[in-house]
Amino acid sequence: MADEQAVSVSFLKKFFRYILPLGLIVVAVVAVVVMVIISRGQRPPRVDSGQSAVLVEAVPARARSTRFTVTSQGPVRSRTQTVLVAEVSGRVVSVSDDFVAGGFFRAGEVLLEIDPSDYRTAVKSAEAALASRQAQLADEQARSAQAIKDWRNLGRSGEPPALVAREPQLAEAQANVLAAEAELERAQRNLQRTRITVPYDGLVRTKGVDLGQFVAAGTQLGATFSVDTAEIRLPLSSADLEFLELPRATDLDPSDYPAVSLQAEVAGTTRHWDARLIRTEGVIDESSRVLYAVAEVRDPYGLLGESTQDELRMGTFVRAAIEGRRIENAVVLPRHSLRADSTLLVANDERELEVRQVTVARAEPDVVWLSDGVSDGELVVTTNLDAPIPGTRLVIAGERDNAAPTPGSEPVAATGDGQ
Repeated sequence: MADEQAVSVSFLKKFFRYILPLGLIVVAVVAVVVMVIISRGQRPPRVDSGQSAVLVEAVPARARSTRFTVTSQGPVRSRTQTVLVAEVSGRVVSVSDDFVAGGFFRAGEVLLEIDPSDYRTAVKSAEAALASRQAQLADEQARSAQAIKDWRNLGRSGEPPALVAREPQLAEAQANVLAAEAELERAQRNLQRTRITVPYDGLVRTKGVDLGQFVAAGTQLGATFSVDTAEIRLPLSSADLEFLELPRATDLDPSDYPAVSLQAEVAGTTRHWDARLIRTEGVIDESSRVLYAVAEVRDPYGLLGESTQDELRMGTFVRAAIEGRRIENAVVLPRHSLRADSTLLVANDERELEVRQVTVARAEPDVVWLSDGVSDGELVVTTNLDAPIPGTRLVIAGERDNAAPTPGSEPVAATGDGQ
């Protein structure tokens, strides 16, 4: 047992002294040889994984000629509105059936009548006074003629003096006649004022008095408005005026003004009316900094036989589309495709990304019109890319099924919110 332990110890001493160092040397030599061989040999070929393409949505640019439209809005108002006021006092003895709120009347129709009895009496009194003054004038004229005749019968030459010819008395008589005529005209005018009429076809807006009521001079009787035309005041900003061709404020020819299309919601239905601008108010409003243009609609209620359009009631709030300037070969695109710095993302023929600077002719809430920077038929990227890099490979969503991707170039989704 002791002999076996002595042999093992002797073997271990020989292993650590001779065999282990020799083995380490051999391993080191082999490692150095392998490294030399590897460093002198060719590197293994690298596999190019290719650039990843970005999947985006795009729309083709479309160039066309069009006429811009400027939008505005405003309430419908009558061109002529009248507040009826009594010019004489008295009791209301007659009221027309049409003198009610919303009643239609013709020009010159008597809407109500104030008791004319006293005013007829005043006319007769004025007529009698005039007849008396005229008789006095005739008497003075006869006296003057006789005085001149007597002057000449006495053999005197020349013109008789004014007192002899009774010229002062004759002038007084003539003045009295004129005063009597004026008094008669006043009495007749007051008699006419007992009959309340309006010089246009219209509708009654409000009724303030009724049969049997006593009114004094200055009492408000009601309000009316004409129905021959309706007007809409349309505010136009400085940006709107850029796209309109408006004549000068002094040009009164309505044929030079653009057409207007009106629309409004009436009883749950969208209705349309044709109108035309007839004038501008010629001044910029100091508070809102807008210019007001006035559009006109003929026979808005259809009561005069001049219009076949739907009834357009006063007070209706309408939206107006005004015919503006015409532009040729402008590219129209969705509004969200235009970036904040007036650039577009374009996919070229090689389906690489280009960042284009464009000229905006007009930007609306839904579409944008471009006059330069992109051509008809080019693909404009509508996907929102957070950091677009020119030259980035693109895959168009509509073309993805038509072309198989190359190995290592599978499309990846674009970052950002797609429109």
